[in-house]
Amino acid sequence: MSMFAFVTCCLLCLCHAIPTSKEAKCGYDSCNPVKDDMINVHLVPHTHDDVGWLKTVDQYYYGARNEIQNAGVQYVLDSVIPALVSDPNKRFIYVEIAFFARWWREQTDSMRHVVKGLVNSGQFEFILGGWCMNDEASTHYNAMIDQHALGFEFLRQNFGECGRPRIGWQIDPFGHSREQASMFAQFGFDGLFFGRLDYQDKNHRLNTSTMEMLWHGSPDNLGTQGDLFTGALYNGYGPPGGFDWDQFSSNDPIMDDHRLHDYNVNQKVNDFLEAVHDQAKHYKTNHIVMTMGSDFQYQNAHHWYKNLDKLIKYTNMRQTTHSSKVNLLYSTPSCYTYQLNRANKTWPTKSDDFFPYADREHTFWTGYFTSRAALKGYVRETNAFSQACRQLDAMAKLTDSDNSTINIQVLKEAMGVAQHHDAVSGTEKQQVAYDYALRLANGRNECQKVMNDAMRKLLPKEKEGPAAMEMKYCDLLNISACTLTEQNKEFVMIVYNPLGRTVKHWVRLPVIGSAYSVLDPSGNTVETQMVPLTKRTTVIPERKGHIATSELVFQVQIPALGFSTYMVKMTQGKKKLTKSSNIRGFVGEPFVMKNKHMSLKFDGKGNWEKLTDLHSKKSINVTNDIVYYNGMPGNCSKGEFQPSGAYIFRPNGTSPQKWTGPSSAMSIVGPLVDEVHMEFSPWATQVTRQYKDEPYVEVEWTVGPIPVQDKLGKEVVVRFETGLNTDTYFYTDANGREILRRVRDYRETWDLNQTEPVAGNYYPVNSRIFLRDEGTGMQFTVMTDRSQGGASIHDGEVELMVHRRLLYDDCKGVGEPMNETGADQQGLIIRGKMYLHLGQTLDTAKFHRDFGLKKYMAPIPAFSETNMKYQEYSATYNTQWSGLKRELPANVHLLTLEQWGGPTLTPSATQPYLIRLEHFYEMAEDAKLSLPVTVSLQDLFATFTIDSIEELTLGANLAKASMQRLKWNTMDGELITDKDKNVYKVENRQKLEGPLDITLNPMEIRTFQVNLKDGPPRQKVDRFTVFS
Repeated sequence: MSMFAFVTCCLLCLCHAIPTSKEAKCGYDSCNPVKDDMINVHLVPHTHDDVGWLKTVDQYYYGARNEIQNAGVQYVLDSVIPALVSDPNKRFIYVEIAFFARWWREQTDSMRHVVKGLVNSGQFEFILGGWCMNDEASTHYNAMIDQHALGFEFLRQNFGECGRPRIGWQIDPFGHSREQASMFAQFGFDGLFFGRLDYQDKNHRLNTSTMEMLWHGSPDNLGTQGDLFTGALYNGYGPPGGFDWDQFSSNDPIMDDHRLHDYNVNQKVNDFLEAVHDQAKHYKTNHIVMTMGSDFQYQNAHHWYKNLDKLIKYTNMRQTTHSSKVNLLYSTPSCYTYQLNRANKTWPTKSDDFFPYADREHTFWTGYFTSRAALKGYVRETNAFSQACRQLDAMAKLTDSDNSTINIQVLKEAMGVAQHHDAVSGTEKQQVAYDYALRLANGRNECQKVMNDAMRKLLPKEKEGPAAMEMKYCDLLNISACTLTEQNKEFVMIVYNPLGRTVKHWVRLPVIGSAYSVLDPSGNTVETQMVPLTKRTTVIPERKGHIATSELVFQVQIPALGFSTYMVKMTQGKKKLTKSSNIRGFVGEPFVMKNKHMSLKFDGKGNWEKLTDLHSKKSINVTNDIVYYNGMPGNCSKGEFQPSGAYIFRPNGTSPQKWTGPSSAMSIVGPLVDEVHMEFSPWATQVTRQYKDEPYVEVEWTVGPIPVQDKLGKEVVVRFETGLNTDTYFYTDANGREILRRVRDYRETWDLNQTEPVAGNYYPVNSRIFLRDEGTGMQFTVMTDRSQGGASIHDGEVELMVHRRLLYDDCKGVGEPMNETGADQQGLIIRGKMYLHLGQTLDTAKFHRDFGLKKYMAPIPAFSETNMKYQEYSATYNTQWSGLKRELPANVHLLTLEQWGGPTLTPSATQPYLIRLEHFYEMAEDAKLSLPVTVSLQDLFATFTIDSIEELTLGANLAKASMQRLKWNTMDGELITDKDKNVYKVENRQKLEGPLDITLNPMEIRTFQVNLKDGPPRQKVDRFTVFS
């Protein structure tokens, strides 16, 4: 009999002893017993499985390309399950659902029954439960919620309540966001454990026994709803030295036969007890946790468990033979958390975040805030595309016959993988980065099918009318490339707005003609302007084959959650309606760019000089340039020889390099947009734009190919120097949500010894960074289109890193330099945008909150060829349509609208929907918009009517009324909070004024299962059977 057949037989024989869901004893009731009079060592067998890093996600799953890294996730699960079945005391935790779902799909019904039994008994526990373990610096909160909800939904459908994670497990990300903690608390988690924190912070916490704390994830807004018990792991996420029993480890096993040579039980137990006491002296209770595993371990679980069994046996024997007070047990993070809670201690608190992270002197992990900037931009844009796709699917009420559930799932899973802490972070190998981008592209293509299917139902005025035209999407508009607009003299553009209120939006279409007429949804002529493409744009290698010579610029207006249609036609002669741009070079005379909100003055060479807020009439001196730091070379042997790389930012000097040659500039003036084009060098150019009546100045930067012929890597920043008095303070966002105040060369929880005055002051900027002058009451805000690293190295200054090309590996594991070479192998060219605003601090939140949402959820254009006249088209199709009967309030965002597949929390005869509503202002940011707001779902949507709702947790895997979290005693300064005050009491607030009225407080997101009146039939397709 083969080994596989033997194991399978054993598993089947043991099935009768495995508890069913009705007999489940999972959760805290399933924990192994402890001894309250001893030091209890919670041994946590685990594997950390990167969803792509050195190999692609599928290569890691199968164990392919082992010459790169010997890792195969399928073998981990194949090996662990029999070990657990053989011994009910054993435990194992699993985290990355992207891998587990792949494995689960391949299993027989009998094996699935075995695994469900292990989950129901608490032996096999899902921790974290997201599709991946996401990065915390480069990720947007919308994508973070979605990737966790995707994993939660898989677990809920397959394992029920016992599959619901209770603990966050961020053991490998390189710094930790306060917004992540708040999110975990709103998922209903009882705790969070992570492996990496700054080496100075760790030393301080070890010396003060504050490695475990209550983290205030939203101290100024959500209060206790955002609080989360948090622990920093002592050994990162590996075992103590000498106790790694992976099959590829060189550590000695426990050799316990006296008859054989090399007997080492006493030595092993003594060494382990020494490690226990070394760790225990830094923690507050008689419980400590040890992570027994690491990257892709347990491919042969027998190696680990046989030695752990011996370790437990011989160490616990010392209780009898040596009166030892150390007790070892198999455990999980949730069981450990439960025992800490039982200890009834008073815990310290934390209100800031864990950025930036350094693991030694001169070694700040702040480079990855920008690494692979093009991928970061693609992930951000694709997230918005994913939201629009799901909205249209829901409003068109597509069914199984449309196949939309499977199409959407492809993009959901691609986005879920892309949030991994070695994906959007930019810290993967180049071939893996290509794989992430390919998955996103495939997912977008699948969602385009869904959006076309939805438009076929929403566009025609009559159900039996002609089918809607096939719409095409242009993914390269950022580099002025779109085959359909370039090759057709006549076409229609349909622009979809995924926001819950009307927006105005500027479009720039690459074209070959000199003039065009554009008709709006009512058939009226739209004012347009023609702007010639720069030579810089035309030589971008990725534009190869595109023939556009100009961009057609005009403004569109789109209703809430709806679309508007614009008909575009090339014109000639008397019908030449497009306004041309006036182009001139700078010849020593100053130039002023001005609209009704702001003016920006340039000197005679095209350099920025003065920015004025025309509402307050206040001005600031301002300069702008693109500069670069040379990356530090080195061999990594110690901190002073640390090079810059994919993870690490370490400039060779504290001042950036400026260009030695002269810069050149020219201006373009027109009725809709004014532009100043500045060339700092042949590979670093910038366009400063001001659109008619817009309260911002747009800065479009184009950087690359970064030259490295001088053997020096370079890290390029866009810099703004203002006259504001900022007193070392600046402000950045946390994952696109709350704002944190930063203080240069300072950490809130320990006395910082600053070894890198530039890199050590960099923070993740997900969507915005700003400066405030308390004396003048003015605020200078920079909005970004992707996650970047940013800082204020000097008072009144903001710099944002936009591109990196380096020649040394930084020795943090990826094994190659951060050197993207692009389509022509000469060096990648990246283009992006920033948006600047100057205004009074009291009024600025209204700008950056509203504008940030509009740019993140920007309207999505689609195109189709047509020769129909407006009259014929408008008689056949809706030229404008809204999915809402009334707009949402100005401080409310419809974060999620989608059909909710699979079994639901509340039985529903029709297909239920999932809705998340978000109040996106913070407390006291705005006199009106920071107040609580009530939204009624009654008769809100145009294509369906809501019958009933049930509030869920943020992750949509538990009824909000059922959420019960552990309560903790804390000390904030002199204030002690007793856990028995029931601070986590869940309030069912959904019925305030009516059954469908929802009240939102600042920064609150509320999640609902929505049941429809006469809704579409329940979807039956299993969407977890496909992978992108």
